[in-house]
Order: sequence, then structure tokens, then C-alpha cells
Amino acid sequence: MPWEGVFFREPLGPRKWQCMGMIQKRNILVVDDDPGICEVVREWLVETGYNVTTMEQGQGVIEAVAEQDIDLVILDLGLPDVDGLTLMQHLKSRFEVGLIILSGRGETSEKIVGLEVGADDYLGKPFEPRELLARVRSVLRRLQSTAPPVPVDAGPGTEAVEGYAFDRWQLNTGTLELIGQDGERVSLTSGEIVLLQVLVERPNRILSRDQLMDLIHDNDAPAFDRSIDTKIARLRKSIERDPRHPELIKTVRNRGYILAAKVTPLTKSE
Repeated sequence: MPWEGVFFREPLGPRKWQCMGMIQKRNILVVDDDPGICEVVREWLVETGYNVTTMEQGQGVIEAVAEQDIDLVILDLGLPDVDGLTLMQHLKSRFEVGLIILSGRGETSEKIVGLEVGADDYLGKPFEPRELLARVRSVLRRLQSTAPPVPVDAGPGTEAVEGYAFDRWQLNTGTLELIGQDGERVSLTSGEIVLLQVLVERPNRILSRDQLMDLIHDNDAPAFDRSIDTKIARLRKSIERDPRHPELIKTVRNRGYILAAKVTPLTKSE
């Protein structure tokens, strides 16, 4: 087989990957003249939760990216019909799309040129699928545009929101304080406060770990970083009646977290 020795022998099933991260569906295009590499990369990415299309030549790539709303292109520079660097330039000039170069050419000069032209990352062959997946997640996380918060009902008037009330808690976004209904002030780290604010500004909406990392501006975290899980666990200890059976910050299996509560914005007049 032409790609033998390039990949790990032992396959990594979907359950294992789902446990390693809650990944929102993204559309990925793999362009490589080796059908074996295309198929194996496709299988790994699909098992991880992505929508994947493969192509074995450069012709038609521009149209595919436009028609299929592609988020990320994994591109082999050594294509039989077009120059890979030229194709990459066309893609980056016309679309807001992530691009990872996957190439058997090991010259440092080519890697530098590819990154200078606009590639988001470069991975040489042979490569390990775990590393490719980590780079895919990292690029998508960096490029993901943050969706606006789900509006909460502020009632009449246009006063600036200074905090949020939910369940038996009040979060003051000005002083970064969390206050209980009995007036008790709960001590939280700055990271936990920021994460809680992200959640209360988007109530009853599922947010993946990657989305949460983007929203708290933790873009430098490793691809398999578990800091979000740690912060969620600490928040639960602070605000849940029973952290072992959370009612406010709930886990949605294989998708992310959700603040399951009615949130009322607090204005200065209140």
C-alpha cells in the first residue's frame, strides 16, 4: 500500500476521540494526489466528528470550497495538474478559509514560502494522524469567528447592562463579583469569572470546549487542553447545590456545556 508506514497502525475509534474533545461539525476538504492518503485522512477526520470531502487534483478545488462552505483545506503542494502554491494563493485571496499544507517536499525554503503566502500551518510527510488532528483543531479554533451572544430580555429602556441574575446568583460584570441571594460573595479566579460571564451571556445554548476557549480568548491552549473542564468543575463547586448532579451548568454529551437557567440582565437603574 502506498501510504504504509505513514500512519499509526492502530486505529483510534470515534468514542476515544469524542472523549478527548467536544468538536462542533466543520467542513474540511482534503486535496492530495494519493488516493490512499485521502481515504485514511478522511476516515480519521470523520471519526473525529468532521464533514470531509476529498479530491485528488487541484482542478475544481475553488468551486468546491465555494459550493460546500469549506472551513479548512488540507492541501498537498505536489498536485499533478496545478501548482500547489498558486492554488493556495487563490484560495486565501478569495475565501476566509483555514489552510494546512501537507507535503512530501521537505525543503525548508518551501515551508517558509508556503507560510509566507498564507498557509496557517505546514505538516510534512510522513506524518502522524494525531499531530494532523491537533493542528486541524488548532487552526479551526484560531480562525473560528465568534457568534454573537444569544440576546437576553433586558426589558424596556437602553441602560447598559452591569450584571446578570440567574437562579439564586447575581454576577456583577463591573466589579467581577459573584453574589448569592443571602449577600454572600463567592471568591472566584479571574478565569472562572470570565467563563461564567460567557455562559450567562449565552444561556440555554450549547457551547463546545473549542467555542469556550475562543470566547475566553484562550487561543494559545493546546489542542487537547482540559482547562475548560477544570474551570467548569470549579464553577460547579461554587454555584451548584450538588456539584455531583449539576442543575445549572450541564454537560451535553459529545457536544459541550450549557447554562440551563433563566438569565435576567441587571442595569444601573436596578
